[in-house]
Parts: sequence; C-alpha cells; structure tokens
Amino acid sequence: MNVVITGAAGFVGSHLVDRYLRDGHHVIGVDNMLTGASANLDAALGDGKFQHLRLDVSEPSWIEHPDVRGTDLLLHFASPASPVDYTRYPIETMLVNSRGTELCCRLAAKHGARLLFASTSEAYGEPLEHPQSESYWGNVNPVGVRSCYDESKRFAEAMVSSFARWHDLDARIIRIFNTYGPRMRLDDGRVVPNFICQALAGQPMTLFGRGQQTRSLCYVDDLVEGVVRCAASDRTRGLVVNLGNPNEQTIVELAQAICRVVGSEPRFQYRPLPEDDPTRRCPDISRARQLLGFEPAVSLETGLRMTVADFKGRLSGES
Repeated sequence: MNVVITGAAGFVGSHLVDRYLRDGHHVIGVDNMLTGASANLDAALGDGKFQHLRLDVSEPSWIEHPDVRGTDLLLHFASPASPVDYTRYPIETMLVNSRGTELCCRLAAKHGARLLFASTSEAYGEPLEHPQSESYWGNVNPVGVRSCYDESKRFAEAMVSSFARWHDLDARIIRIFNTYGPRMRLDDGRVVPNFICQALAGQPMTLFGRGQQTRSLCYVDDLVEGVVRCAASDRTRGLVVNLGNPNEQTIVELAQAICRVVGSEPRFQYRPLPEDDPTRRCPDISRARQLLGFEPAVSLETGLRMTVADFKGRLSGES
C-alpha cells in the first residue's frame, strides 16, 4: 500500500511513519519543517520504502507532485499542534487546516484514496458535556487566542465531511485527545514536556490556577494503534472517532507522577489560568471500542518512564 502522511516530521506523524514502514508499506512523508524535526525521520530515511517531500500542503502545487500519484491512503496530520506553535504561526495554522485540508481531500478524491483527517479534542472547547462524546458540538470561542487552531480544525472537519457527503470520498475524522511520548519537542509548551524539563532541571513546576484542571493522557503508541485501526476500517467511513485515554487526572496529579518517575520532590509555582484553556478534558471512547476494539494499553507510569528516558537522552545530547 502507498501511504502519504502529512506532518510526517512531527511528533505523532513520525511515529506513524515508523509504524507503516514496519508494517511493510511504502510511505511518503510530506512536511515543510515549520514545526517538524528532521531527527524524527532519521530511522525512516534509512528505509528504502520511505521518501520525504519537503512541501507545504497549503500550496496547491503539492498535490501535482509525481510521487504522490498512486496514493492509497492519505493521513492528514500537518498542523502546528501546541499553544507555543499556533500562537507563533496563527495564519499558517489556519491555512494548513483549511486550504491544506481541501487539497488533501482533492488529492484523495482524484486518486480514489482513503483519507483520515487528524482533528483534535480542542474542537470541544471548554466542554459543557463530560466526558466528551463525538455527538457533542462543543463550546468554542471563535475569536479567542486559541481559535486559529480549534476553529480551523472545526472548519477542516466540515470540509472533510462535505467531500465525503457530496463527492463520495472515503474519509473519516479522528479527534485526538492529549497524547505524549518520545519525540515531543523539549520546548513544546504542553504540560508533559514542561513538567519533565522542569523536574529534570530541579526547577519548580508551573501550575496554572491551582492545578485542578483535568487531562486524560494517551501514550503515543496507543494513539498510533488507534489511528492504524481507524484508517483500515470500513466501519469508520464518514464518521468522527475519539481517540485517547479516558483515564482522567488533575494537573497536580500528573506533576506528582512525573516527579515520582524523575525522583524529585514536587515544588510548584502558580500562575493565572491562560485564556480559553479547557478546565476539563476526557474522551468518551465508546465508539472506538465498539468499532475498532481500541483500548489504551500503556499505563501512565510506564509511558512517563519511556518519555522521561527519551527527554534525558536528548537533553544530555544538547549539553
């Protein structure tokens, strides 16, 4: 099978590249390297079944590239995905999720390929329903500081749904909940990299508010398994599917868990809550369980140990 993955040099995208190569497929990774890291593709570049195209999926010319002809499966994961990134690149974020998604739909339709679009739990905004199921329409500030990301993802979902509805595109949408693991950027700005770097440096861990916000963290290997199953399933055609881990904990509990893994004493510094930052986040994965047999298998402690080991290795390499 010929698999095209946009955002291939990113955190999740690069793990997907490795997984599809291990499964024996030919993979083309498309990434303009705006927020991707070339080191994430080091292993893949040694595989003759992999090719990296340094292209911007927001530019129409990319879908005419000769190497994307014959695409069987297109996974659209290109987008800045952390507050640090999408506040630095708000217009680029909106373009890759709007124009870029349209172009992905056109490429898939042209070649009769299957499309999986990576949306986000941010589509639910500050949820009034808990846990969040796919039927929940969300509570999003359309002009807030995070709107360039969550609203462009919501627009992209509408784009994919319209192509599926009116152009008979074989498409499905996943909403990804908080995911962590090796290859997250050290300066990613999300809670797990922040806490790990602070704990390893012996610094106080930054808590916003009193740290009573909740998150449900899914290890990247579990997410990748869910993506692969969803992409392969005929039963998910035309559907939205939550992928994540329903094991919910407060930010304070997460900080304490990271300290246990690192072997440091918890120390905190408190700051005001960021604007529009969701206070609760937990997926209802009933649909993924029913249709895909999806169930996260990696415990938080195990996942954190592997993530901390990866961070230690990269930090020691920088020193």
